[in-house]
Amino acid sequence: MLKSLINILTLFIILATGNSTLAQSNIPLKQNGLQSKDAVSANSKLQDTTKIKPVDSTKSVQDTAKKKGSGLQAEVSIIAVDSQKSEVAKNISHLYRGAKVKYQDFELSADYIRLDRNQKKIFASGIYDKSGKYVGRPIVIMGNGESPKTVDSLYYDYEKQEGNTYGIMTEVDGGFIQANIVRKNIYDEMSIYKGLYSTCNLPQPHTHFGIHISKGIVTKNQIISGPAYLVVMGVPMPVAFPFAFFPKPDKRASGFLFPSFGEDYTRGFSMRDIGWYLAFNDYWDSEIRGSLYSKGSWEASVNTRYTVNYKYNGGFNIRYANTKVGVEGTDNYGSNKDFNVTWNHTQRQEANPGTSFSASVNFGTTSFFQNTGTGSVQNSYENLARNRMGSSISYGKVFADGKVNLTASLTHSQDMATRSIQLSLPNISLNVSSFNPFDSKDRVGEQKWYQRINVGYSFQAQNTVNTADSLLFSSGGFKRFQNGFQHNIPISLSLNAFKYFQFNTSVNYTERWYLQSTRQRIDNTPSGYRQRLDTLQGFNRAYDYSISTGLSTKIYGMYPKIGKIEAIRHVVTPSINLNYRPDFSDPRYGFYQHYNDQYGNRNVYSIFAQGVYGSPSAGKSAGIGFSIDNNIEAKVKSKSDTTDGGFKKIPILQGLTFSGNYNFVADSLKLSPITFSGRTAFFDQKMNVNFNGTFDPYSVDDNGVRINRYAIKDGSLARLTNFGLSFDYSLNPKAAKSRNNNIDSLRKEMSGAGMTPEQAQALARISSDPNAFVDFNIPWNLAASFSFNMSKFFNSSTRRMDNQITSTLNLHGDFSVTPKWKVTFQSGYDFKQKEVVMTSFNIYRDLHCWDMSFGWMPFGRYRSYNVTIRAKASILQDLKLTKRASSGGGYF
Repeated sequence: MLKSLINILTLFIILATGNSTLAQSNIPLKQNGLQSKDAVSANSKLQDTTKIKPVDSTKSVQDTAKKKGSGLQAEVSIIAVDSQKSEVAKNISHLYRGAKVKYQDFELSADYIRLDRNQKKIFASGIYDKSGKYVGRPIVIMGNGESPKTVDSLYYDYEKQEGNTYGIMTEVDGGFIQANIVRKNIYDEMSIYKGLYSTCNLPQPHTHFGIHISKGIVTKNQIISGPAYLVVMGVPMPVAFPFAFFPKPDKRASGFLFPSFGEDYTRGFSMRDIGWYLAFNDYWDSEIRGSLYSKGSWEASVNTRYTVNYKYNGGFNIRYANTKVGVEGTDNYGSNKDFNVTWNHTQRQEANPGTSFSASVNFGTTSFFQNTGTGSVQNSYENLARNRMGSSISYGKVFADGKVNLTASLTHSQDMATRSIQLSLPNISLNVSSFNPFDSKDRVGEQKWYQRINVGYSFQAQNTVNTADSLLFSSGGFKRFQNGFQHNIPISLSLNAFKYFQFNTSVNYTERWYLQSTRQRIDNTPSGYRQRLDTLQGFNRAYDYSISTGLSTKIYGMYPKIGKIEAIRHVVTPSINLNYRPDFSDPRYGFYQHYNDQYGNRNVYSIFAQGVYGSPSAGKSAGIGFSIDNNIEAKVKSKSDTTDGGFKKIPILQGLTFSGNYNFVADSLKLSPITFSGRTAFFDQKMNVNFNGTFDPYSVDDNGVRINRYAIKDGSLARLTNFGLSFDYSLNPKAAKSRNNNIDSLRKEMSGAGMTPEQAQALARISSDPNAFVDFNIPWNLAASFSFNMSKFFNSSTRRMDNQITSTLNLHGDFSVTPKWKVTFQSGYDFKQKEVVMTSFNIYRDLHCWDMSFGWMPFGRYRSYNVTIRAKASILQDLKLTKRASSGGGYF
């Protein structure tokens, strides 16, 4: 809070950064409690007492009073659009309607200006029109690069360059400063009388947070205040200062981070996210936060950000939680200790062309988010539903005129359900752009067939381990790492054959290098036979190769007119290829070995089965691969779409593809499963549908094992072994379009100003959660998504093939009760579990210069509610009044 107070008072400094003491205002003079005797009426008697000289609006009435001893350093230029009155004896001029005065870099315009040449002073104000409205306020330009300033009225000594301004109001960093009187002297010092800083832009703020300052002085390096007190929503707070001294920082300052208070059903009363903000410099800052609970739980975090202009930026966050579980005094009472570490780093491309470095790290204990719940400002419902964590740190370098690309990365993947973890330290990849070795740079004319031969090269290296997270840092954990190297050389040739066909042939060679290999055996022990797996250290190489040749073409079909459908076009893209791969399990290669089990059966295994890049395939393959792709679209007449002759194309089926392979040399099951996939759209592209699946052409026996018997012999063309379907639909597509546009605008605005951690978190949330962005300009929205998946499995209890089905329906939407009230909701139903998925309701109220929201999760593990009132001013983002209550990971 102290940080916010210092920032608020510091805003007054901005008025002193130039030569101007003026600011924009919408406050009528009569509302400020100021004397209005100098304000002029449009029909005032002052104009009637003397003869008014009309002035041409296109001419300047200039006073060239640059006389000896006059003290003026330049001409005083005056203009009056309506009229001018002069008091010759006093050397005073009165200017009306569109009046302007210019002296050196000082420019002033108003509907009334009084110029006193003897005193070198100017008074300016607006006037009251016939309806009693105060119009034509003074506008001042000081010529120092500042924008024009508007006030109620002013006195100004244009020779000494000092004066008083009345009725100031200006916007600074989302807040608004008002002051009855501001005076500035030649020493660049400014005096404030009856000042107010508010988050509301109205002349009389109806809801605001601010500080009232009775009197104050602002200098270059400090602010000295007389009596000042805090006001929240128009109510004076018992926080007052008889006097105060504040240094005037020219950079970010450290300060206190105000906590939020609430109650957790499992951890007790809470004080969350109290802390301290550390501003080391303009390029590095940090937040230290902590949360305390009445039942003994606590959390701590350090969130640090850094940036170097035009080079890179990023930040890291380290969090630790000690959560008490069970009932104190019982056997089940204890503590869960969890941690989570995140780090992100982004390098700008122009900082080092040809070189890149980035990092996205997220690792920790699998139970961190579940145990800490949604209480912290850094947690979200998306984190609670997350079942995986992953990290990647990568470095890239392009050299040899862009023909060679080298990347190195460190990756981490963690399954929070199985508590398994996989680390790759590091992954290295070197890719060489494909080239034509038999082509010539000086070639003239078209390429010959052999000049079309294309060769590429890639190299990968990996050092990885896959283990349980509890064993990773145990004794010998790092001995579980496996490593290997892989070289790949693809050679291809593509030609146009017989005009309508595309001919493709390729040879692919892969070689793997390993520093470990495995051996399997059966040991006869007192407890019985046990299978052993031994790892042998030493260099080994394995290689394989394959050859493929194929043809592809396109077939176009047109169907006649049907009703309003003018035509239907069907594009079929069939392709077929011949492929061959030797049997690399042949003993002459040495890649496979065998052992006899306790029953005397011969078991063949690969000594590279545990390798990071696998093993050369066993079994000879010589077959035909085939695929067929379909696209069907209709052309109908459209009154709204005038392109393409007034016709509109409607896709019926897109990317409907079937593919498979037939192996001639296999001893059984020669035909592979047939996979298919496709997509389509309905209701003028508002509803997208995707589907995929697999057909198995063979039957299964009583144990669910595939047998060498075609399913068609048992009465079915093929067995559908799995099928997936998903779709999404929005009843108001303008909502999605508006949301995307607003997110893009918000991202640009935040990136230009530098994101705070809360802003970055909010942006990430609204990007992933359709219900997290509130747009009061869209009156309503209702959207739904559905996912369905079916797979066949053998049920040993029923001794038959059964279906395993999962399906989920999700709904989200919002509607405006009034122009200032918005209600949003998100829910769904899991048809397999027969329960409602995570459901939330939110109510938003636009309070002009504040936002109020109420969120409620009525049931489930993370049932909770929260009420938040937050100031809109960006400088006051830490200021919020929050009431929370949550289940905190338990049930109530």
